[in-house]
Amino acid sequence: MKPVAIFRHIPTEGAGHFGLFLNDHSIPSKMILVDKGEAVPTDASAFSGLVFMGGPMSVNDDLPWIPLSLELIRDAYSKDIPLLGHCLGGQLISKALGGVVSKNPVKEIGWGRTNVSDSDTARTWFGDISTFDSFHWHGETFSLPQGAVHLLSSAHCANQAYAIGKHLSMQCHVEMTEQMIREWGAAGAGEVAASASSPAVQSVESMQAQMHDKLPRLQLVAEQLYRHWIRGLIH
Repeated sequence: MKPVAIFRHIPTEGAGHFGLFLNDHSIPSKMILVDKGEAVPTDASAFSGLVFMGGPMSVNDDLPWIPLSLELIRDAYSKDIPLLGHCLGGQLISKALGGVVSKNPVKEIGWGRTNVSDSDTARTWFGDISTFDSFHWHGETFSLPQGAVHLLSSAHCANQAYAIGKHLSMQCHVEMTEQMIREWGAAGAGEVAASASSPAVQSVESMQAQMHDKLPRLQLVAEQLYRHWIRGLIH
């Protein structure tokens, strides 16, 4: 089986629970360290699937790897190679497929309730899950590309996830681990403090205090989504 390509854009936003899931299912993967200057591949057919992780940058920034990533996403989409995006990754997929990434009404940082859409497509991805507490860290949001089916929303962000066939894009972070939450809290303490007036921003202490109760459930949701996604992998 060809490996799943995982694109890392910053050291603290690696594969997280998704990497553990692949290992548990004996699925090979290749981490591409965009943040270390590793080249973005030009041919998606070298991989069974493409997974784009998060990052603090905007997909609208003038960074040399962004146009290359968008082109690779379009190449994978044309070849029916499954795409999976987490936060920035979901925004990359949206922009590549004709959507628009713009400022969200408020910053959303920390734990927050997300609601699953009432549709057959949503039930295909989420099963009997109708709502759950996800982890959020974003100031922008994506629109849905043509042909996308809405999957998730929250009180502060209407478009939290969508699917196009076997492809899944998420604004929220279902891939979180305890280590990631601690690292993000340390690295992003200044951003959290500067955004404290937002009704959707929690203190670092609050995020960490809740994670022991909320992470196990979130990881079950992530595994539900990942199990469905890997069914589309190209062998």
